[in-house]
Amino acid sequence: MGSLSDIGVAAGINILSALGFLLAFAVLRIQPINDRVYFPKWYLKGTRSSPRHLGTVFSKFVNADLSTYIRFLNWMPAALQMPEPELIEHAGLDSAVYVRIYLLGLKIFVPIAVLAFIVLVPINWTSGTLENEKSLSYDQIDKLSISNLGKGSKRFWAHIAMAYVFTFWTFYVLYREYKVVTTMRLRFLANQNRRADQFTVLVRNVPPDPDETVSEHVEHFFAVNHRDHYLSHQTVYNANTLAGLVENKKGLQNWLVYYENQHAKNPAKKPTMKTGLWGLWGKRVDAIEHYSSAIEELCKQEDEERQKVMTDPNAIMPAAFVSFKSRWGAAVCAQTQQTSNPTLWLTEWAPEPRDVFWPNLAIPFVELSIRRLIMAVALFFLTFFFMIPIAIVQSLANLDDIERLLPFLKPIIERNSLKSIVQGFLPGIALKIFLILLPTILMTMSKIEGHISLSGLDRRTASKYYLFLFVNVFLGSVITGTAFQQLNNFIHQSANKIPEIVGESIPMKATFFVTYVMVDGWAGVAAEVLRLKALVMFHIKNAFLVRTERDREQAMDPGSLDFGTMEPRIQLYFLLGLVYAVVTPILLPFIIVFFSLAYLVFRHQIINVYNQQYESGAQFWPDVQRRIVIALIVSQILLLGLLSTQEAEKSTVVLIPLPVLSLWFHYVCKGRFEPAFIKFPLQDAMVKDTLERANDPTLNLREYLKDAYMHPVFLENDIFEHVAIDEEEKNPLVATKRRSRMNTPVDSKFNSSSGTNEGEFSRMPPT
Repeated sequence: MGSLSDIGVAAGINILSALGFLLAFAVLRIQPINDRVYFPKWYLKGTRSSPRHLGTVFSKFVNADLSTYIRFLNWMPAALQMPEPELIEHAGLDSAVYVRIYLLGLKIFVPIAVLAFIVLVPINWTSGTLENEKSLSYDQIDKLSISNLGKGSKRFWAHIAMAYVFTFWTFYVLYREYKVVTTMRLRFLANQNRRADQFTVLVRNVPPDPDETVSEHVEHFFAVNHRDHYLSHQTVYNANTLAGLVENKKGLQNWLVYYENQHAKNPAKKPTMKTGLWGLWGKRVDAIEHYSSAIEELCKQEDEERQKVMTDPNAIMPAAFVSFKSRWGAAVCAQTQQTSNPTLWLTEWAPEPRDVFWPNLAIPFVELSIRRLIMAVALFFLTFFFMIPIAIVQSLANLDDIERLLPFLKPIIERNSLKSIVQGFLPGIALKIFLILLPTILMTMSKIEGHISLSGLDRRTASKYYLFLFVNVFLGSVITGTAFQQLNNFIHQSANKIPEIVGESIPMKATFFVTYVMVDGWAGVAAEVLRLKALVMFHIKNAFLVRTERDREQAMDPGSLDFGTMEPRIQLYFLLGLVYAVVTPILLPFIIVFFSLAYLVFRHQIINVYNQQYESGAQFWPDVQRRIVIALIVSQILLLGLLSTQEAEKSTVVLIPLPVLSLWFHYVCKGRFEPAFIKFPLQDAMVKDTLERANDPTLNLREYLKDAYMHPVFLENDIFEHVAIDEEEKNPLVATKRRSRMNTPVDSKFNSSSGTNEGEFSRMPPT
């Protein structure tokens, strides 16, 4: 573990960095020129107008009201004033529950830290083991950890007792929070306005039929098996190429509008451009004519591709969005098995329309398993090979050992100021730099896996990222750091002493994690509220790239909370806090500061900045709960392994029930609360349907759902004929183009339900 001076230098650097970011934000946010950067959500809601439209030329850019500079920190209490129900209405349940994760961290670790500093720290400090141990290097901070207890010491019983107290307290807080979030989700779903996904089910792996198209087959199947509730369906088309053409046309149209605006300002001069790369070279042509002809040509390609999508059988995917006359009918279909063959007619709740990731709907279902196997192998190798930079980072945290192994570097290393900066600051910042590109890589891998919703992509990316952080940042830092730090002892000690050395060295990695928490958790969170990248890019785009109002809207786009990377990062702090609560409690205050600052900052961000592109109803919370329980079990196993090296076998046995109790607690919560995040209760569905029929008896649900799940590239073109059975039709027979099986010598191998006679029953009138 590093010295007090190392931690002090790191703390000083990161505190100054965080304060600098916060002060810069407090000043920049009140400048009129930056208003769209720091309050974009209110612009999108239409409740805020630019202050640059008022006042003098100077006041359009700089805030001249000196009184506002005195109140430059008023954003902090303002971020906490909005009540949670209003926050849910304003930002959505996903955002409101996300900030509760930080509050959950405070609820868990503040009482744990108080108990640890009252009970464990004095016990550790008053032991004198390290002062008498010559084989290990240590610092004053090591005396605060469990490393300062002698082998077989009776003081270990205090740590075991605290491990039980911390575990049961975590159980209590997690159970209550799971209950609260579940209640919030059910209330949110009950009070939510009508949405298309409440009536719609996604059907995948529709089996081929020799007599009917996919659309006809889907209509036939659901009209027979859900005849009282089936309303309509929308077939899924592979329109990825068409979507690319439409996107290119939008870009060209944007340039055309820009040059037309330029020509309108100066009609005497026609705007020109060069046709080469980025307009830097090439033949100079009339810009308006160039883009008009380019758009005309692209429209022809678009029409050809549109016709191809509509007529090519290979462009029709064996999937469809099926809508029902009631929420109850949709719930029954989404949560039941449709045929005796569980691999066909797979149904699940459809994501809300803005949550659909359309490119992945075109992936054949049988291809998904292969894709996911390949990505699992790729993730394994990515995780494994990332251990190399982790080992390099850890070498920076152990300069004393480098000095012993490489004596010629001693004159440089012995400089106190350089040593403190390198050992106390660089390891955390180096690891942060290594992790910058990782989220993009993991999101790409999730897209390749074929998940069909943005929320699903975020959850899968979060799982990968958490696994990566657990293996590389946590285990990698402990294992590689311990091995490097105690390399000399490994070489000169006998083999039976190695486990003891490793066990004693694990607590000494707390310094590295302290610096990481300060770099990522303190300075990183303060940098989040400053939005320096968004600020710079907004002004660059406005100065050089904004040509139309559409460009200005894109330049102001605030984005949304990145659950795929932010949530796993929070879980790393839960893991560190739970692991080191008993072993090295000195880490807990740093983690508490992180949770406090992050709660304040992200509450401000979801109120004023981020605009969520989808709403899943806090569907990610079971993952949050599960990862915290995993962190709890890991902390218990590591404590058990640590004590086993300290000649405390009898007391170690007492810890064995803790992982068992944690698993039991997980399954109790899973059975009690998780169904609310997966299924929709039929009783609640019936209540909402009954209330809606009473409040809006004239609702035309077919018209409401008509375009809900049409691919975005088709929304402006009414080329689909929505197939459905007329609600007023009383004929119990279902129309079909399938040939009579009476004239077929054998059953078709493309039967809708493999191994059943479903096709026979579908020709019969329902009883």
